[in-house]
Amino acid sequence: MLAIIDYKAGNLTSVKLACDALGQASVITADPAVMRRATRIIFPGVGAAGSAMRHLQELGLVSVLREVIARGTPFLGICVGTQILFDFSEEDGGTDCLGVLPGRVTRFRPSDPRDKVPHMGWNQVRLRQTHPLLAGIADASDFYFVHSYYPQPACATDVLGVTDFAGVTFAAMVGRKNVAAVQFHAEKSGPVGLQLLANFAAWDGTLNPEI
Repeated sequence: MLAIIDYKAGNLTSVKLACDALGQASVITADPAVMRRATRIIFPGVGAAGSAMRHLQELGLVSVLREVIARGTPFLGICVGTQILFDFSEEDGGTDCLGVLPGRVTRFRPSDPRDKVPHMGWNQVRLRQTHPLLAGIADASDFYFVHSYYPQPACATDVLGVTDFAGVTFAAMVGRKNVAAVQFHAEKSGPVGLQLLANFAAWDGTLNPEI
C-alpha cells in the first residue's frame, strides 16, 4: 500500500487521482501505524514549510517520517514535500525542517522584473544523473512548477535534475538512497509526470546504475 501523507494541506486529491489512474492502491492518511506499514510514501506539495512542519509536529509524524525513511521505505517528496526534507527553509521567517537531506531552501530573488515569483508554469528539467524514477523520461522534459522557494542541496551528488528560473539554476529533482523528491508537481505534469509516478510505484528504494 502506498501512503499519501495528510498533513492538513497539500494537493492530496490530485495525487490520489494520479495513483488511481495508474491502478496503484493508495490511501491518504495521518496515521503513524499506516505509514509504518506502507510499502511506499508520498509527501505531496502545496503549502508553506512553516505550516507543514507545524502540522507534522502536531500530528506526531516528524519522528515517524524519519523512522520510515531511515529503514529504507521508498519516499517521494513533491514541491513542499521536497523542501521539508532539507535542514532549513527561509520560508515563514525561517523553519527548521526534517534534516533528511543536507542543505537549505531559499527564496527566488529575481533581478529582472520580468521574472515573476512564484515560478509558475511549465519548464524543462535537465537530467544530471540516472535514477529508477527517470526510466523512460527524456532529458529536458517539461514539468509543471508552482513555487517561490527552491532547494539548495549541500551535496552535488544529491542533484538528479536542474531547471533555470530568475537567473538561478536550481535543483528540480533530488535523491539519496530510498529518498527522491521533485520541486515540480508530477501529478499535474501530464504523461511525463504519470511516468515518474509509475516509476515510483514500481521502485523498491534501491539504485540500479543500469537503468
